[in-house]
Amino acid sequence: METTGVSKQRLFTSYQVFVIAVLALIQFTVVLDFMIISPLGAILMEELDIQPAQFGWVVSAYAFSAGASGLLAAGFADKFDRKKLLLFFYTGFMAGTVLCAVATGYYFLLVARIITGLFGGVVSSIGYAIVTDLFALNVRGRVMGFIQMAFAVSQVLGIPIGLYLANHYGWHSTFWMIAVFGILLGLVIAVYMKPVRQHLVVRTHQQPFMHLIKTVSNKKYLQAFLATTLLATGGFMLMPFSSAFNIHNLGISLDDLPLLYGITGVSAMVLSPLIGRASDQLGKYRVFLPVQC
Repeated sequence: METTGVSKQRLFTSYQVFVIAVLALIQFTVVLDFMIISPLGAILMEELDIQPAQFGWVVSAYAFSAGASGLLAAGFADKFDRKKLLLFFYTGFMAGTVLCAVATGYYFLLVARIITGLFGGVVSSIGYAIVTDLFALNVRGRVMGFIQMAFAVSQVLGIPIGLYLANHYGWHSTFWMIAVFGILLGLVIAVYMKPVRQHLVVRTHQQPFMHLIKTVSNKKYLQAFLATTLLATGGFMLMPFSSAFNIHNLGISLDDLPLLYGITGVSAMVLSPLIGRASDQLGKYRVFLPVQC
């Protein structure tokens, strides 16, 4: 693997640029697969004849299964080549997405979302681990800024295109779009991405379960886990019903939803790299909580 170094002539090697692009595209598919459920909510509740509470379970099933798989994988993830681990979980994620694309009813879709979450919930964490393996601390902010820009791209490109397909060809076509794109991306990773094995040099004789217990019993780790959980929960409690709220409460038409998501996405697309760069220059915590500094 190419060594990481910050040179005056070139900040990243060509292979590192490739890795950043691949991880950003992976994040794009994972984020889009999760986020597209929200704008599709109004369509799904009508076509599948499901109630808001049932739709809430469709959304929550992904999150619950993702959380469970994340905990189960925590003790084993560092024992394998990260490329192989990434391909394994990304393949499962694509399989779940294909099941969503062929779902014919509420329970079928619910099971498909559980499968998608079981694998998709680990994919992003593997990507973050690869970043820490291949990039020095003083450039990780801008690397993560570009990768997190996938959230914005999913809103600017993914969600509007997904909604267009859903409005004209049915909601199944949206998941087929994600599946086809993801399968092609998976082939690129399998062929061109190099193994990521540096972490295997550091051997640990701890059993996976004991390693997990030791991790979650660390007070500093728990504070970070809790803060991250609460930040994510606050947003995701509101997001799934945003399309239904915009249509039924604010009177926004289904055709105008792509514009609404697009404007939000453009703002995030511009700010994500800038915030990442600032975190490298000013410090991560200082950018995260400027009021406290």
